Amino acid sequence: KLHPRYQLQRVPGNDLELQVVDRDMGDSIRGIKSLSGGETFIASLALALGLASLTASRTTVETLFIDEGFGSLDPECLELVLEVLDNLQASGRQVGVISHVDAIAERFLAQIRVEDLGGGRSRVRVVPEMANPGSTKQVA
Repeated sequence: KLHPRYQLQRVPGNDLELQVVDRDMGDSIRGIKSLSGGETFIASLALALGLASLTASRTTVETLFIDEGFGSLDPECLELVLEVLDNLQASGRQVGVISHVDAIAERFLAQIRVEDLGGGRSRVRVVPEMANPGSTKQVA
């Protein structure tokens, strides 16, 4: 479970629409559009992980890419998400993260950085794994 506060469920009569059961608010039901940016990111990640585990019985899902979204998380939720990603890596999956949040980069050994040089130019730089000797995590 990614976050015990929320449960996603289908809207009765519409199998393609979801709603949120908010455990902290007496199991009140909220529309998906009422979620904050951070809540939306966590719900999206939970759905992606759930779908990956469903398809894992038929095919192997070994790689997950996450593009942004981390900036909308408070420090507690950010740590929760990073722990989930750590657990995925520990189970043998590769996790690729695209982010502008410095705290994210500090958690990963292997990095591919795109640096703006100005004038519409950029440079791609591979940061070797030994650049962050205190870290134990990797991004592929």
